[in-house]
Amino acid sequence: MCLSMAPAEFSGTTLFLGRRHHPEHGLVHVLGYQNTAVNLADGPNAMLLHLPAARMTRHNFLSVGRDSNVLDRMVDAVRPRSVASPDPIAWMGWGAAPEVEVFEHDIYTVLLAADPTALPAALSQVPAHKRPALDPELLRFYAERYPGCAMAVCCFDNAQAGRAKPLLMWYQPYDADLLTLPALDCHTGAPPDLEAEVPVDHWLLFGTDEAPEGWGAPVDYPYGMRHKLRAFLPDTVLGTHVEGSLPNGDFALSHRALLVGDLDRIERVREIPLAAG
Repeated sequence: MCLSMAPAEFSGTTLFLGRRHHPEHGLVHVLGYQNTAVNLADGPNAMLLHLPAARMTRHNFLSVGRDSNVLDRMVDAVRPRSVASPDPIAWMGWGAAPEVEVFEHDIYTVLLAADPTALPAALSQVPAHKRPALDPELLRFYAERYPGCAMAVCCFDNAQAGRAKPLLMWYQPYDADLLTLPALDCHTGAPPDLEAEVPVDHWLLFGTDEAPEGWGAPVDYPYGMRHKLRAFLPDTVLGTHVEGSLPNGDFALSHRALLVGDLDRIERVREIPLAAG
C-alpha cells in the first residue's frame, strides 16, 4: 500500500490518525505511517503521501527517537479485540515556508510541498544516492486530483527490506471532523488507477482526545517517553486489520462514528474534500 516513484514492494503497513487538541497548536490531526519497503528499482526510490493540509514544514514532522515501536504498541492494544471479531468490515502553521522544503528524517530525505509541480526544481537538494526520478504524469495527477493538499515525498535507497521508524506528523486539517488516511496504491512510478482493485493487508488505527470513558483500548507507552511526543498521542485507540482486495483510494472515518466506536463506517474514498472557500 502507498505510492512509489519507481518499482517497489511495501508490506506490514500500519496507519494511524488521531484527532487532538494540542496545547500549543490547537485542534490538529496526527498521522502515523510505517511499513517495510523493498526497493525494486535499479536506483533510488521514493514514497509519496498526500495530506489534507494547506501548509506544513519540517516542524510538523515528529521524531520518535528511541520510541520507534509507538505504532506497534497501538496495534498490540487493539489486536486481541480485532482477532476476536472475525467479521470483515463492510465496504461499499509555522509562518511563511519555502515552496519546497527538503530535510532529513530517519532513513528518508523528505521533500515537502504545497504544489507537487514544484518538486522537480528542488530535486537537486536530495543526495544523489537517494534522488529518484519524478514522473511528470504522476505529479500532474496529484496537482489535478488533490489540489491544495500538502505532498510529502520520502526518498530512500535501501535495496534490502528494512523497517524504518514510523513517520509521525501533525497538521491542521481542512476538515477536523473527517479522519483521512492516505492509502492510494501504485508501486510502478506511474499515476494510480482509481478504477482498479488493489490488495490490502494492514492495520488502521484511530484516536481522539474527546473519547468517552471506557472507549477504546489503552496504549502501553514506554515509561520515560518524551513529553513533546506524548502530547500528540492518544491514551486509547480503536483499530482493525483489513486484508483482501478493495477499490483503490484512501480510508476515511467521521469523528462522530469514531466516538461511538463504529469502525464499520470506515469508507474507501477517491478524493479529499477541502474546506469551503
